[in-house]
Amino acid sequence: MFYSDLFNIFSIFVLCILGVFSIALSFFSLIPPSVFLPSCFFLLLGTQKNKTKTPTEAGFAVLPSSKERVTSEEALEFLTGPVSTILLPCFYTLICFISVPINIFAIMVFNCWIRPKTPAAIYMLNLALADLLFALMLPFKISYHFEGNNWKFGSTMCSVVTAAFYWNMYCSVLLIACISVDRLLAVVYPIDSLAWRSSRTTVIACITMWLLSFAGSVPLVSSDQTFNLTKLNITTCHDVHSTNKIIWLKTYFVTLCCFLFLIPLLITLVSYTGVICSLSRLQYDVPETSHRKRRAVVMTLTVLLIFLLCFVPTNCLLLAHYLQLNTEKSQEAPDGSYALYLVFLCLGSLNCLLDPLLYYFGSSQFRKQLSNMLKCNNDNSTHSPQTEKSRIKTSRWGPTCASCPSLAKLTL
Repeated sequence: MFYSDLFNIFSIFVLCILGVFSIALSFFSLIPPSVFLPSCFFLLLGTQKNKTKTPTEAGFAVLPSSKERVTSEEALEFLTGPVSTILLPCFYTLICFISVPINIFAIMVFNCWIRPKTPAAIYMLNLALADLLFALMLPFKISYHFEGNNWKFGSTMCSVVTAAFYWNMYCSVLLIACISVDRLLAVVYPIDSLAWRSSRTTVIACITMWLLSFAGSVPLVSSDQTFNLTKLNITTCHDVHSTNKIIWLKTYFVTLCCFLFLIPLLITLVSYTGVICSLSRLQYDVPETSHRKRRAVVMTLTVLLIFLLCFVPTNCLLLAHYLQLNTEKSQEAPDGSYALYLVFLCLGSLNCLLDPLLYYFGSSQFRKQLSNMLKCNNDNSTHSPQTEKSRIKTSRWGPTCASCPSLAKLTL
């Protein structure tokens, strides 16, 4: 029964992935984007011989002919509309204000007060670092949108901030895949995997994941992502591209999605399937076994939630957009698919807030340390300083109560 339920969960998750991709591909290739998303766009700039466009072409493409570059009216409306100038920056502001203190707190716990450091704790420390670096880049994006999509920090900073979005997403995907493999080795091969699950091996794996994600974002850093729109007197950042650049962007993003998303996603699904299968063979009447199963289920659901909400829609829509993009006929470019992708890219930043759930359910050390800190906070509110001094003690999980007044303040 237990295994059957988990199998159903994985089946639903896989069907959701296929459904999002197929629906996106079919909708954006058959239905005009203005039907469901008239104010959003993917700007393709080119040259036009005749400015008069047919109704089916207006707002979605430009024809390469003359020396004048044009944009659609809907694109210009979006750049000055409330979606991009109010809604998106407000959402990013909320993410920034919440994720920065949460991830700083997680880094302090993993780095300072968790002993000994398990492989899972090392992976999660790196995940928190990646989320913090991403959150620190958000103020530039927030300012850009609040300024009416006008970039004022230079082309280099635009490339760095743009690359940071994709780098964080794929670095998180790779680290979550590493955590899933570590769980598989710990549960299925607890003895044989001790040599592989050493701290040294874990650090090497983390460095490798960082290098892979950085390498994947290098093309964005090395290319100019800004474009000057004289009609609005603004400089956009990664929102406007010439048709020539679209050709290499198609190759780049399709390759990036395949190697840094689909493969890690497959590894994650296979690893947690192995964990669930292994636990399902154990006896049900053993309390410790039942507890491990519940933890495995919660951990699995947490990972699937992060993938399903933050990573799957973004990458499926990105693949759908570029796979059906006709670079030879730019007027047939599916503007709406990329527009919806921009919305989900914003939603994908929620992984900075959801990853702490992974820390809590995936690390018993983190839970115990957090419990000690909360107990310390409660004791500080109910005991006098003289009483607290008499209750100083430490444990293998770190300082507690009177020995950690600074920790209690962090929880306020």
